[in-house]
Amino acid sequence: MKKEIIEEVVLDQKENLKLKDLGIKREIDYSKAIASKQIVVISGVRRCGKSTLFLHLMKNFKYFYYLNFDDERLIDFQVSDFQELMVVFKTHYRSDVVFFDEIQNIEGWERFIRRVFEEGYKIFITGSNAKLLSSELATHLTGRYIKIELFPFSLVEILNYNKADYKKLTSDNKANLIKYFDKYLTEGGFPEIIKYDDKEFLKRVYSDIIHKDIIVRHKIRNSKTFKNLSLYLMTNFTSELSYNSVKTSLNIKSTNTVKEYVGYLEESYLVFELYKYDFSLKKQFISNKKVYAIDNGIRDIVAFKFSDDKGKYLENFVFIELKRRQKEVYFYKTKNNKEVDFIYYEDNCFKLIQVAYTFVDDKTKKREINSLIEAAKELPNTESMIITYNEDETINTGTNEIQVVPAWKWLLFQS
Repeated sequence: MKKEIIEEVVLDQKENLKLKDLGIKREIDYSKAIASKQIVVISGVRRCGKSTLFLHLMKNFKYFYYLNFDDERLIDFQVSDFQELMVVFKTHYRSDVVFFDEIQNIEGWERFIRRVFEEGYKIFITGSNAKLLSSELATHLTGRYIKIELFPFSLVEILNYNKADYKKLTSDNKANLIKYFDKYLTEGGFPEIIKYDDKEFLKRVYSDIIHKDIIVRHKIRNSKTFKNLSLYLMTNFTSELSYNSVKTSLNIKSTNTVKEYVGYLEESYLVFELYKYDFSLKKQFISNKKVYAIDNGIRDIVAFKFSDDKGKYLENFVFIELKRRQKEVYFYKTKNNKEVDFIYYEDNCFKLIQVAYTFVDDKTKKREINSLIEAAKELPNTESMIITYNEDETINTGTNEIQVVPAWKWLLFQS
């Protein structure tokens, strides 16, 4: 690639940085990332705020090198051009700090990053691919990088951005809090939704993920089938699925194709697969999975919707929050096939979580409670919770207590 083009892009992007809005500050403590000599890797779904986080990190350095590879002028940039890029950097600036945005666009980038890291550079990189570190970089830099996984904005971040007081729960503050929660439950937390209420933006993000991040990158020939599968998963979010059932429903030739396509969607952070908990790892991998969406807003704008989706939005919200809290979460099936929505192990205890939008009748309440009771009998040392839209109570089953808590209260006050 011509040096002149690289130089033009570097200088243009450096100037554009001065004009960029710092955006909404995230509730993330990145002081360790700045102070550390390790590589800082920021990954997350497209347009969730990675580049904005970069801007806040850059404020801590007087001089730095910067390049965003998501620039059409760099379409022909190859791994062999990295050396020329460093020459351009050194011609105009002097620094030992490097910021690379969307570096996964360049095949073979890992070796270059490893080399400049070993030369003593402080490196920050972003990418919209969950496998950013399932690569040569992770293999050769074990223990030498810090990973920050970024999600769309949380409710807490939205409340702070809008200066909503949720720490003193007066009746007015609580009503205001629930108003924001209701909006968040269906519109999600992408930055442009928070700032501009631009729902068309979500369609563009979804389209870019499907086309740029997956179909083009992975050279998918049957794009129509892939799009149908993506839409099917978004429509059936929170549901238990098997690769075979998806294959049959969409008339796809093989389960391997289904598995491959779902993997691409996971890589791009658009969906997550949730495994069934089992003491046997083999059974975990071959069992049915549940699928969740990265954001309720993006799901709401692209998927087919049904009248009973409120409970699904609440369940998806809880799942994403558990992921944000870095819990190793599964779903659970008892021996009698009763399901517990989420289970994770923490502090020598199995945490069991059911999600129910509301207890519409005693039958619904009894079903949720019985699933938790049965799971608690099969597992050692458990704590049980039911997350609802607004119910709040403690249920004593005789053998253990089940805490019933509104989702907004769980989010704000139970870390």
